[in-house]
Amino acid sequence: MKLTILGGGGFRVPLVYGALLGDHAEGRVSRVTLYDTDADRLTAIARVLAEQGRDIADAPAVVATTELDEALRGADFVFSAIRVGGLAGRAADERVALDEGVLGQETVGAGGIAYGLRTVPVALDLARRISRLAPQAWVINFTNPAGLVTEAMSRHLGDRVIGICDSPVGLGRRIARVLGADPERAWIDYAGLNHLGWVRGLYVDGRDELPRLLADPKLLESFEEGRLFGAELLRSLGAIPNEYLHYYYVNREAVRAYQEAEQTRGAFLRDQQESFYARMREAGTPARATWDRTRAEREATYMAENREVAGAGEREESDLESGGYEQVALALMRAVARNERTSLILNVRNRTTLSVLDADAVVEVPCLVDANGAHPVTVSPLPYHAVGLVTAVKAVERAVLEAAESGSRAAAVQAFALHPLVDSVTVARRLLERYTEVHPGLAYLT
Repeated sequence: MKLTILGGGGFRVPLVYGALLGDHAEGRVSRVTLYDTDADRLTAIARVLAEQGRDIADAPAVVATTELDEALRGADFVFSAIRVGGLAGRAADERVALDEGVLGQETVGAGGIAYGLRTVPVALDLARRISRLAPQAWVINFTNPAGLVTEAMSRHLGDRVIGICDSPVGLGRRIARVLGADPERAWIDYAGLNHLGWVRGLYVDGRDELPRLLADPKLLESFEEGRLFGAELLRSLGAIPNEYLHYYYVNREAVRAYQEAEQTRGAFLRDQQESFYARMREAGTPARATWDRTRAEREATYMAENREVAGAGEREESDLESGGYEQVALALMRAVARNERTSLILNVRNRTTLSVLDADAVVEVPCLVDANGAHPVTVSPLPYHAVGLVTAVKAVERAVLEAAESGSRAAAVQAFALHPLVDSVTVARRLLERYTEVHPGLAYLT
């Protein structure tokens, strides 16, 4: 079985390859093709993968290429993890927003809209190429904003593109551990959009254990989301929000913390990865050890400003464990390729799952996965507070899609103006003007 990774020079690719190395069953991935526009990054990551697989007899072969069509032909699965504009683009997205007094973040608010406007046209081109060169391939999308990009690609690939994210699975595992349950046996009632969802129940042997957690303030504040949001808010919601909802529920404090920080998250990652790839160009650099050290620092500083605002302290050791999106991707591939039926929280077309959205809207919900793909499971209706956010943000995503497909500057302004975290049309216009100045790739908006 052949897997192509778009964005194959990306820093997190070794996580995916590491998951593949643990799969020894018949029908496993035997060849991995790394595609990237940056040959130096490809070479660096290929070195890390070579060290990972050095002592494993059946390690998948690795091929690196800067030729997109070559990478796509013959692929059974395509893993999309591109970053249009690189981390320098992300850092610019964040800074422009913060200078206007609104949230600068990769997927949430103004920064997420700017990233989407840059990324969706590229994702649409990729989808068209995949449908032409590898029409039988399944596409697993991790490119952010994951829900928006998955919906864009689905217009050409239908249900053969499935979006994944590690946030819901990580949240579900933390809740299960706190409740003393086996995460592998728990059914998580989760619904919303990517980076905008809530756990409404956690079932073990048919019994919902979440009420027990919500009734115990000390237990609630014993894990990351409990410390991040506080027991009082969680009990009033009757649910556990995805960590990214901290940007909505504590927005003013989060914006102020990011404005006062020495540098944005994007700038930190830009500098860190520039240093990593520079070291990898030096002869004799131990590839795997260098990557491991860089990754540990990256994970430990994740959402540091949000934890500071909440007084949540340092990340727990258990929150730094591997087993995130790469394990979701592997489980998804195994279920489709071998009909190893499983349940996963994925980004898929809604159909009738959430009644407040239309059938083609991509949502993040539990799915049953088999050889025919991912099938969303019926979930209970969203409460009104969630309906408001979900429908507002979906309207923003649709405006981004319209702008990307038509080149409409008016639609792009609308996307910024409609977002709950952007407070005026005037600010929306200024944001778009600034973003078009710093991102030449937005010149298509007229």
